[in-house]
Formats: sequence, C-alpha cells, structure tokens
Amino acid sequence: MLTILAAGSVFFPGLFLLSKQCLRSIPALRWSEGDAVIVSARLVSSIQAVMASSAGYIIASSCEDILEDQHWLTSSYIMFAVPYFVYDIYAMFMCYWYKLRVKGHEEASAAPQHMSTALTSYLRREFLMVLHHVVMVTACFPVSVFWRQGKGDYFQGVLFMAELSTPSVCLGKILIQYKQQHTLLHKVNGALMLITFFICRVLLFPYLYYAYGRYASIPFHMVPLSVPWHCNLGAALLMAPQLYWFSLICRGALRLFTGSSRSQRPVCRKQVEC
Repeated sequence: MLTILAAGSVFFPGLFLLSKQCLRSIPALRWSEGDAVIVSARLVSSIQAVMASSAGYIIASSCEDILEDQHWLTSSYIMFAVPYFVYDIYAMFMCYWYKLRVKGHEEASAAPQHMSTALTSYLRREFLMVLHHVVMVTACFPVSVFWRQGKGDYFQGVLFMAELSTPSVCLGKILIQYKQQHTLLHKVNGALMLITFFICRVLLFPYLYYAYGRYASIPFHMVPLSVPWHCNLGAALLMAPQLYWFSLICRGALRLFTGSSRSQRPVCRKQVEC
C-alpha cells in the first residue's frame, strides 16, 4: 500500500516536471517558464482524469453485485491518486503565480510582488478548489480505503468516472488563458464541457441513488430515507461544489454564445445594407 502511495507521489510531480522541461527545451517550442508551467499542470490533470475514468469504468463494469463485489483496482487507485491532490494544490498556485504575470493579462497591474502575498491571494480566490482537494485527502481518502470495509466498489468506480469532464475543463482554461475565446475550438470545447460536466458531476449523484434503489428494490424517492444519514451528508457535501461550478460553466457558456451571436448582428446588418 505504501509502495503505491510512493509511486503516485513520484509520478504526478515527475510528469509535471518532465512536461515543463520538454515544453521549454524542444527547439520547435521553446516556451517560457510561465507558459510551460500552466500547460503542464493542465496536461497532468487531464492525464489523471483519463486514468481515473478508465479505472472507474473497469471497476464499475466488473461489479455484478453493486454493494458486495470488490475489485483490487479500487483501493489501489485511490492510494495512487491521493498524492495528486496534494501536488495539484501546488500546481494550481504556480499557475496562479505565473498567470498574473502573463503580458496583457487583466490582473497584471494587480500582481502580487511577494510569494507570501501571492499565496494569500491564491487561497482567497481559489478557496473552494483548495478546500475540495484538502477534503479529498483528509476525509474521502480514509473513508474510501478504510471505513467502507470493502463494500460499494461499484459506487466508487462510478465516482471515479466523474473525472471524464476534466480534460475539457483544462482545455477551456488554456484557451481562455491565451485569449482564444473567438475560435471554433473554444466553442466546441465549451459545449462539450457543459454536457460532460452536467452528466458526470451533476447527474452522477441522482444516478447513485437510482442504482441503489434498483438494487434494493426501493422507490427512488425513498432511497434517501433508507440509507444511513452520513451517506446523504457525504453526497450533499460532494454535490454542492459541483452545482456551484456548473452554474459558473453555464454563465460562461451563456456569455460565449450570446456574445458571439450579438457580435454577428452588426455584420449581418452591414451585409443587408450593401
């Protein structure tokens, strides 16, 4: 178990450093330190998401009895992925640190001059995401590995597949960072992000209740009254930030598509006048 934990502690930071070094040293690229850090962090997050989703699919598809069946990959991948959340707090801070210094960025004039000031600003701005990562390590990890006592691997596998939405989120952040909001790629990725986030992170929790209700022959609306209170509490606490982030994605999508349609109207009027 400690070997797997150590492997994850080496893999994710090592992949980040390797990616950053390649982006900076490959002659055809020669990216700056800040660009390499930002893209490398998104790349590692996307790779972790693909690994987690793949593990989740393998686990969920192998469990015929969704409550009692076990799969060795469940606890193994949890142990492997825990260091990722610790690393990602650092990676997000480095992205924040360099993002403030990207030439022409809207926050460049307010960029903190000292690391301690930047750290305080980062924690204030990214509080919910940092809190999410801390809870994953300090609460979800021990609950998933020790408290479950080997039950519910199917549900754990389905939860892993929530990461399917992460690659499109990461690509969207990169495109926005480098002011590519006007491109077709950004619009297509925005639509994909909206759909995958809604299915994988919002509908996920009602589906878990539906799956258990079908397994236990309980009506869907009665499932919350039939499971232990701490299961309902855990689901509510995990779902709350997903709803908040989904609302932000919806607002961004609304600005993206209504903004583009408005910008096209003057062009259409000019064409009619001509």
